[in-house]
Amino acid sequence: MINSQTPIHATAYWTTAKEHGELRAEDVPAPGPGEALVRAMYSGISKGTEMVVHAGAVPPRVAEEMRAPHQEGHFPGPVKFGYLSVGVVEEGPEEWKGQRVFCLNPHQDLYVVPVTSLTRIPDDVPSRRAVLTGTVETAVNALWEAGPRLGDRIAVVGAGLVGGMVATLLRTFPLERLQLVDLDPGRKQLADTLGVDFAHPDDALADCDIVFHCSASQEGLERSLQLAGDEGEVIEMSWYANREVTVPLGEDFHARRLSIRASQVGMVARARRHRRTNADRLDLAVSLLKDPVFDAFLTGSSRFEDLPHVVQSLADGSLEALCHVVEYPASSPEPSPAVHNPENLR
Repeated sequence: MINSQTPIHATAYWTTAKEHGELRAEDVPAPGPGEALVRAMYSGISKGTEMVVHAGAVPPRVAEEMRAPHQEGHFPGPVKFGYLSVGVVEEGPEEWKGQRVFCLNPHQDLYVVPVTSLTRIPDDVPSRRAVLTGTVETAVNALWEAGPRLGDRIAVVGAGLVGGMVATLLRTFPLERLQLVDLDPGRKQLADTLGVDFAHPDDALADCDIVFHCSASQEGLERSLQLAGDEGEVIEMSWYANREVTVPLGEDFHARRLSIRASQVGMVARARRHRRTNADRLDLAVSLLKDPVFDAFLTGSSRFEDLPHVVQSLADGSLEALCHVVEYPASSPEPSPAVHNPENLR
């Protein structure tokens, strides 16, 4: 039992400046009524969003809207950011003790949050795979937004983590066709693992009822408009941060009466908002992870103490990943100013 007067020593990852992050020691208060102390086992790096934060590229105009649920600090930094954490409840209400949980928390070995922020992980979902809960939640929200129907023709443009998740969920729908579209021919291996048809953008089939755009590129959005059928809809899931994007509205968009609709996970999709809460959506997302096919998205792991180097490697492209998993020891080390050896990555 933790004495309420004794601070809990924790270590967390902070983005301290543009393209620089470090592990920092901090004291966490003991859990109060309705709160839980969670010891992290794994966390996942959400490459797209976290690389934007690492680059200091969050637009000031939307900085508050883009805050993570348990973020500390402000963009561009110092800021503690992240939202794919899996751990075990060590202290808190009796019914929560010992429970494996998912939490939209930054990369930190020990943390205290309200129990209302925790999502129980079902027994048939491995802890490591459960770091994908937040990304599956994003994909669920997009499907609620789009409302795919029986016999639809659908393309998912961009076979990264988010696009792959959308395709994974859609593969169980009674569609006429589903294609995962990407410039990288190496993504065909992922598509084959998922059991989804793969296509290069030049070879993708047009006349789609719905196109999910997930490539975060101007070219991908342009191709998505071309693939949508007359009066079809493009669900835009990419976040461009501070990059400017030009869309050829003089071509397919007006001539064929197309629609572009944003999907963002911060709010439950309008079609379900009155009947589902964020907690309901997370419960659904984690339950879907009983399917072992999702392991295809876990493409690497490293130790918590190597996290500053790992983030930089993901940012400069020397480390490729869909979802990179951070592994926490039973007792995490204090942060050290020493440079971490890349050979420690595994």
